[in-house]
Amino acid sequence: MKFSIKDFKQFGKIVVATAFFLSINLLSAAKKQPALVERVDPANWWVGMQYDTLELLISGANISKSTFNLTNSPSKILKQELSKNGNFIYLTVVIAPSQPAGNLVFSITNPLYKKPVPFNYPLLKRTGYMPKGVDASDNMYLLFPDRFANGDTSNDVNPKMNEKIVDRKALKLRHGGDLKGIQDHIGYLENLGVTALWINPVLENDQTKESYHGYAATDSYRIDRRFGSNEQFKQLSDQCHQKGIKMVWDVVYNHWGIDHILYKNLPDSNWVNWFSNFTRTSYRAETLLDPYASEYDKKMMSDAWFDNHMPDLNQKDPHLAKYLIQNSIWWIEYAGLDAFRIDTYAYPDQKFMRDLNVALRAEYPNIHIFGETWVQGSPIQAWFTEKNGLNKEFSSELIGVTDFQLYFAITKGLNENFGWEEGFRRIELTLSHDILYNDANRGVTFLDNHDLSRIYSVLNEDFEKWKIANAMLLTLRGIPCIYYGHEILMKNFANPDALVREDFPGGWPNDSINKFDYKNLVGKEKEAFDFTRTLLNWRKQNPWIGASKLTQFVPNDNTYIYFRTSGNQVLMCAYSMNDKPIEIDLARFAECLKGRTRGQNILNGNRVNLDGKITLDPKSATLIQLMK
Repeated sequence: MKFSIKDFKQFGKIVVATAFFLSINLLSAAKKQPALVERVDPANWWVGMQYDTLELLISGANISKSTFNLTNSPSKILKQELSKNGNFIYLTVVIAPSQPAGNLVFSITNPLYKKPVPFNYPLLKRTGYMPKGVDASDNMYLLFPDRFANGDTSNDVNPKMNEKIVDRKALKLRHGGDLKGIQDHIGYLENLGVTALWINPVLENDQTKESYHGYAATDSYRIDRRFGSNEQFKQLSDQCHQKGIKMVWDVVYNHWGIDHILYKNLPDSNWVNWFSNFTRTSYRAETLLDPYASEYDKKMMSDAWFDNHMPDLNQKDPHLAKYLIQNSIWWIEYAGLDAFRIDTYAYPDQKFMRDLNVALRAEYPNIHIFGETWVQGSPIQAWFTEKNGLNKEFSSELIGVTDFQLYFAITKGLNENFGWEEGFRRIELTLSHDILYNDANRGVTFLDNHDLSRIYSVLNEDFEKWKIANAMLLTLRGIPCIYYGHEILMKNFANPDALVREDFPGGWPNDSINKFDYKNLVGKEKEAFDFTRTLLNWRKQNPWIGASKLTQFVPNDNTYIYFRTSGNQVLMCAYSMNDKPIEIDLARFAECLKGRTRGQNILNGNRVNLDGKITLDPKSATLIQLMK
């Protein structure tokens, strides 16, 4: 075949055109190429942190073939490691003390890219806020966010999330409560006398069912969009601080939800404790300290799953351990948190829990950390706390616990006849076990919560008993916590637990009655609210009560009397479960009265004569602040 000059010119045009279109297609393909870095946990850090050696968990398309280098930075990359599943890089970075706020600038080389790809990791300037912690002078209030108040109906359903139903008549479906609803009622909490707010978990729970309770997280760095946003949670924390209310974060280290983004793409199978078939935990915490416990039973307690949709995390894996600790520090720094309540504290690896507590307290010396210890017996409960002498291996560094032993004592004691170890004596005996703790005053006390039957129902709706229980909660040692609706006598039994997670009346726009409004309270509701508000605000105005000495006298004649003393401040607390008035000879209490003969009843404002004898009303609580 022969070609003319004209043919060659035409062929040249075709080659050029083909090359042009190929280059366009290649550029287009490059543009469609997913970013090398699609997500980093944590998404940012701060300069000047005590925790300055980060292990970044980095994911993205083709990430396994990437190499990271730092550009013009005093900080250093200590180590780069590919995850077992090949989808993540663990990048250990040491942030230098001289590192300025701004970005850590990385250069990423990857054989699929002709040139190094830049990547900026944000390093922020710290706000300067440091956790205040909580102590026994605080008044803690626990609320269930999905059931407290719905301030923004537009976020009730998110079409991109698994569970798309809101039904207030269904016990285990979402009802629509959110962060905006809490923000709208901060004034209510302030008026009640609340100084610390504990909110059940608000992290994303993108589960296919029962996502309302918050204890099956699916993204550890994201507030559930049906509650609000990360930014809105930070705003809520700031608003609380402006009102003198501390923020308590509810966190779970034992398990995630089965739809957690990292469970569905496990960096390493070792992040989860596995069994050949679904195996539920035994819930037997005593096996951790029992000198006779079998290894089998210890494993069944710590490694088996809490529920079939809650994968049990293996905190012994060093990468997971770092991920969890960094996540906790990130939320404290980001949102300005003051305290941590740790769910299912007894179930994770206890050496990891110690390391977590050490890390948090090193970064934030004033933070308060208390663990949920739903166990039987004071020795078991005390074993989890710091410096108790019971744990021969190590100190847990856990500051406090949820004091179930005092809860059991009060609820049982007020529902049984007075005896050698029954009634008020059950409470006195339980408090005598405080010798097991380094400081029992740092535990959190309560009468009910989101897992327990409401105290008004437990006490058979006996209002006088309710007042006695409430007075004890707010005058005994420990950090008292009341559960939302307690102040208006909300009632029900936890069978199932969703029955005690009711909507607060008035928290929804179409509610027929609003119990947040004092004028809508009726009968005993109003009396209960006044009783609670009076005591909470008295505590708020008398912070000495938190550090005061408790002196109790062995209960006699179905009465129980104890004193709280701090310098010249003295509070006398006297209780009677008798059906008739009873006269008490005060000579027995001379060591606490110290010659004082006058006082004021803080519940009704009446003056009280303490010269010789005092008469206690039937089934009553009498709280007397002694006068100098």
